[in-house]
Amino acid sequence: MRPRTATRPAVSGEPPAKPRIRLRARLSRIDTAWSPYLFIAPFFVIFAIFGLFPLGYTAWVSLHDWDISGAGAFVGLDNYVTLFGDPDFWNAVYNTIGMLVLATVPQLLFALVLASLLNQKLRGLTFLRMGVLLPIVTSVAAVGIVFSQIFDRDAGVVNGLLGLVNIAPVDWRADKWSSWTAIATMVNWRWTGYNALIYLAAMQSIPRDLYEAATVDGASKARQFWSITVPMIRPAIIFTVIVSTIAGMQLFTEPLIFGQGTFAISGGSLRQFQTVSMYMFEKAFRDFDYGYGSAVAWMIFLLITILAVVNFLITRKGK
Repeated sequence: MRPRTATRPAVSGEPPAKPRIRLRARLSRIDTAWSPYLFIAPFFVIFAIFGLFPLGYTAWVSLHDWDISGAGAFVGLDNYVTLFGDPDFWNAVYNTIGMLVLATVPQLLFALVLASLLNQKLRGLTFLRMGVLLPIVTSVAAVGIVFSQIFDRDAGVVNGLLGLVNIAPVDWRADKWSSWTAIATMVNWRWTGYNALIYLAAMQSIPRDLYEAATVDGASKARQFWSITVPMIRPAIIFTVIVSTIAGMQLFTEPLIFGQGTFAISGGSLRQFQTVSMYMFEKAFRDFDYGYGSAVAWMIFLLITILAVVNFLITRKGK
């Protein structure tokens, strides 16, 4: 006769094995499904508090006649109607886009060349790659002050160099194009290295076999650069174009420090280098017209959105 197998007596109050297994499986599924959301939740919570709420509140303020004494009458879209007919606002938009073009296009082109050079086998390569970051860690206020002295009309280095080739001194703050050039030079000097490092990181992910095959086929270095390097780092180029566009539309500190004096926030006596951000600051924090200043802030947001959509459409069309 076969002996009977002993069974463990059930402990009072202990749940059966199968329900415990099902509970663990359910908790595992919940953990797998919701853990990613919990990890990224802090960003969205902070963004909602410090990003979405100020954006919505600014929109609410822009619909009111709001001054330093507080909320006034609800005026609807009157601030926007006035804004669209304001020549100073459109002058600021024109200045901003002009400086954006002068700062972004040369900056990104030179960053491409610089990244290509840093991608070669050079001596002291680590030191050179770290060196291009120095302008970024420099205080923007210090950059503005130094370049303001460099482009000074009477004692500036640039006019001194122009005098060596018998060119008359330029009053860099007196004209649109001269002031735009000086301010764009500050921006280019500060951010070219940053974009170059982004391009360099993208270039280092390109398979070397492509260059070797192109060399065997007789392609020159320039041909390899434009036919292999540039198409392969296209996502990085698109990223830098969009980021530079957003930063350019918010340009504020460089032209403000470049102004130096009574008309600094106005961008010169004739508003020749006033940006949209400077115009918003002037209306909101100098004239204390918070409703109108909020309308300007929302127009900056809309302009940035339009430019971002245009970049997206160009990107999708180029695929």
